[in-house]
Amino acid sequence: MALLGTLVTTAAGALSATIGVLVGGIVTHRAQDRQWLRDKQLIAYQELISHYAKFTMIISRAHAGRQGWDYDWSEWSATLTRASLVAPVAVAAEIDNFGKAINAFLDQVARDPARDPSRAPLSQEEFAQANRAPAQAQVQLVNAIRRSLSKDQKALPFWIGGSLAGSSDDT
Repeated sequence: MALLGTLVTTAAGALSATIGVLVGGIVTHRAQDRQWLRDKQLIAYQELISHYAKFTMIISRAHAGRQGWDYDWSEWSATLTRASLVAPVAVAAEIDNFGKAINAFLDQVARDPARDPSRAPLSQEEFAQANRAPAQAQVQLVNAIRRSLSKDQKALPFWIGGSLAGSSDDT
């Protein structure tokens, strides 16, 4: 009888330890998956904002210097896609809105042959006005990214690189 009690106690202890190891493995695996996804999201978001800053500066300089310019738009499209692939739905929706705002911006400052920077450049004020919608969309996107990464993040009332004077949008 004592032997049976010892065997049951030993088996229960071994079973508990095995279940603990399995549960720990599952929890650890999920945490690693979440960390991997977060790392991929941060890289994709940084790349997206970096491309936006880069081509905006290239186009701005072209207008200011009355010169031509070139940019690899396939990389911009690929960056939008990569960011959308790893983004939660709310962030993906803001990426889409940002992309639409960029499209309208490019129609005004880059695609319109009447606004060729070497022949008919935009003034600094005209360029800033054309960039207003993308700047507001950037604020929305950055704040959606911040919320998705941590509920403790406060919303930014400004876009990276300047103030949105007169903007009441602080989500």
